[in-house]
Amino acid sequence: MDLSVIIPIYNEEKNIPALYERLRGVLVSMALRSYELVFVNDGSADQSLALIQDLAAQDSRVRYIDFSRNFGHQIAVSAGLDLSRGTAVVIIDADLQDPPELIPALYARLHEGYEVVYARRRTRQGESAIKKFTAKVFYRLLARITSVNIPLDTGDFRIVSRKVVDALRQMPEQNKFIRGQISWIGYRQTYVEYERAERAGGETGYTYRKMLRLALDGITGFSDVPLKAASVSGFLVSGVAFLVMLYTLYARFITRDYQPGWASLMVSILFLGGVQLIAVGIIGEYLARLLANVRQRPLYIISDTNITDAPALPRPTGVPTGTAS
Repeated sequence: MDLSVIIPIYNEEKNIPALYERLRGVLVSMALRSYELVFVNDGSADQSLALIQDLAAQDSRVRYIDFSRNFGHQIAVSAGLDLSRGTAVVIIDADLQDPPELIPALYARLHEGYEVVYARRRTRQGESAIKKFTAKVFYRLLARITSVNIPLDTGDFRIVSRKVVDALRQMPEQNKFIRGQISWIGYRQTYVEYERAERAGGETGYTYRKMLRLALDGITGFSDVPLKAASVSGFLVSGVAFLVMLYTLYARFITRDYQPGWASLMVSILFLGGVQLIAVGIIGEYLARLLANVRQRPLYIISDTNITDAPALPRPTGVPTGTAS
């Protein structure tokens, strides 16, 4: 299999027909010996699954994975990677903001000796100023607090070699941040720039809550700076509190210049309590992710699929059986 194209699907019935036609036109023009389109239905509530099954009945190169419920975009991509067979694999969303017509350029760069070719956005059309601003701040913050070189202004739209796919399939963490994992793996990587279009139809499934969760997964998965910041802030606040205590004792017993009152006491208590709660919250985020991995639940549950010849999943060294579906 020359090429696999992984498409996570969540309520994309308005975009699936156009996406299929554009993908087929592009892949046919590339004169590949063989390719497959792997649609991963992530618990859609509309007619997305029915449309994909109709396409699979008409085209043997269309394969689908239907989850038992909504597991999330990153998990859907992981399932596609697990069951794909191509020597090269493209990850692309179904909303047509990422143009299928860029795949030949990505494929050509991959065969210049690279293992990863990601698509870097020059512009982002049809998105609110708030979303653009928060995305810009997040990626630059992540770049500063991690030791992994995660490319700026990129999403999951990229092509990777089978070598990278095999490495990703050995990473068992539950809270996936795939673009970070691909950067962590290493190998030769490059990019192709493009103009990101508006969403073709429907509404995005990536709410601000989901984007915040993805941001937390990226930060906690690739940086321990928040934990260090919590520790440093604890020492700083303790130092300030100690100085305030010395000043209080000095004013009370030496100068006797003080006014009894509750304002300063309340401010001190609230300040210290706020810092402690922030520190506990940061630690809790890391502990929650540790707990998710300790449970060793399957990453996803497949309800139905027409893929019967998927490669066997490797078991990561030192990880008990049962960490991946």
